[in-house]
Amino acid sequence: MATASKALGKNDAPTNPRGIPVAPFVDRVEDYVTDRSEVESTINSFKEMISKYQFMEANTQRRAAGLKDKIPDIQKTLETVRFLKSRKADADPIETTFELNDTLYAKAEVPPSDEVYLWLGANIMLAYPIPEAEELLKSKLDTAKKSLANCEEDMEFLREQVTTLEVAFARVYNWDVAQRRKERETGESIEDKKGASPNG
Repeated sequence: MATASKALGKNDAPTNPRGIPVAPFVDRVEDYVTDRSEVESTINSFKEMISKYQFMEANTQRRAAGLKDKIPDIQKTLETVRFLKSRKADADPIETTFELNDTLYAKAEVPPSDEVYLWLGANIMLAYPIPEAEELLKSKLDTAKKSLANCEEDMEFLREQVTTLEVAFARVYNWDVAQRRKERETGESIEDKKGASPNG
């Protein structure tokens, strides 16, 4: 039985750079379905693959949304670190407002310093020398931007795969409808010949 799962062999299936498999393109339905008994299993296989691609697309969209929220925060932190780096050692302390919580802010005086404290996540904060903090934030920003570009590329790729499978699904379904029509017409013509025979 030549189903879509055979077309996507585990070892030789082409993928995108992040390992998402390419959906099979059905040019000739006969390559996937040899008779009408295989139509249902092939259609179910296509439906299953469509749902997997849609699941991957939803996860990728969530990951992209998280990155879109994170990138401005990293940029703002990097700009602040660069500002602190540009200050002279004998400069006056600056008065600023900083966020304690979503709706709670406090005022503080920030004297010139050669280190900053960065939140790393999981309630962990570490002190870094300013040049090291700048380098860390630059690498985090570059990584986040690259991940976002990969997510957007993957979402486009996944949409294309879903469209390809929907077209394949429609082609197999239409082929099945045409085969039923042929069988019905063949059956009617046989009945017509029987009805027209002189023995009838």
